[in-house]
Amino acid sequence: MDHYRAPRWLAGGNAQTIWPALFASRFAGTAPRFERERWATPDGDFIDVDWLAANAAPRAGAEAAPAAEKSPAATPAPAPLLVLFHGLEGSSASHYAQAFAHWAAGHGWRMAVPHFRGCSGELNLAPRAYHSGDFEEIGWVLARLRERHPGPIAAVGISLGGNALLRWAEEAGDSAVQTVAAVAAVSSPIDLAAGGHAIGAGFNRQVYTRMFLRSMKPKALRKWAQHPGLFDRARLLAARDLYEFDNVFTAPLHGFRDTDDYWQRGSAKPHLHRIRVPALLLNARNDPFVPAACLPHRREVGTFVTLWQPAHGGHVGFPGGRWPGHVHTLPEQVMGWMAQRI
Repeated sequence: MDHYRAPRWLAGGNAQTIWPALFASRFAGTAPRFERERWATPDGDFIDVDWLAANAAPRAGAEAAPAAEKSPAATPAPAPLLVLFHGLEGSSASHYAQAFAHWAAGHGWRMAVPHFRGCSGELNLAPRAYHSGDFEEIGWVLARLRERHPGPIAAVGISLGGNALLRWAEEAGDSAVQTVAAVAAVSSPIDLAAGGHAIGAGFNRQVYTRMFLRSMKPKALRKWAQHPGLFDRARLLAARDLYEFDNVFTAPLHGFRDTDDYWQRGSAKPHLHRIRVPALLLNARNDPFVPAACLPHRREVGTFVTLWQPAHGGHVGFPGGRWPGHVHTLPEQVMGWMAQRI
């Protein structure tokens, strides 16, 4: 993946971001099917976890053995579990989640997609939402999955979810390997300030910022109706970029002084050397959300961290194939790396 090149018919970081999300093939054959489970959180709230249904797709290359050939004494090893943490305003319906689900179903893995609060289609209850540095929530989810799943666990975080996953690995230190075998962060804004300023300027502001705010502002207003006076409603209505939104909503609701404090304390980049579990960081150098200049160099990370920084790919794109293309390359490459560490 470090040498990935986009198809010639899809040039530029914006095209490689937008086309895969809207038009490229996410799976072959039957669509992955999820079954939802609701978890009560320690603070009286809830999250929804979507599990890949067992019959979503056949295992790749697997054929059922005749009954006479099955050994009653044989105890198969538990299947590995892929945990996918989605990106900003994402869900199990996101294009990347469906692509990873297709890979998992085809390779005999289990898969869970925990939804950040308010992202499963139902407003959460507590006077909070989610944020890029929410490593405590990541840790709680992974610990609960570790208790329930006897086999190896691999965790993948997409964009915002990847930064939060890395922050958990950094805080967990040597203990992380007791929970997961490896982690991967895809297109993650590990320098939140650099990413925040990039998405708030020029074309990005007109397209991506507006797209996110169209979803985030109504949800925030519903949160205000649920908890009147929780934040300054007039200031939120006036917010025109993520910096202003985070200043009014995300930062104060999650214990940060302001956006600058949130972006500084929530960024994974300054702490990558603390990671003590195999970790993959995949960032395209033409990602419109994550400037290439802010990506880490080899000297800035520890020996547990692998850096893939191809010139092409966009933001969670990495399309492949002839027109109209597909997004199978991303899970194939990331999970190929993961499988070597299980």
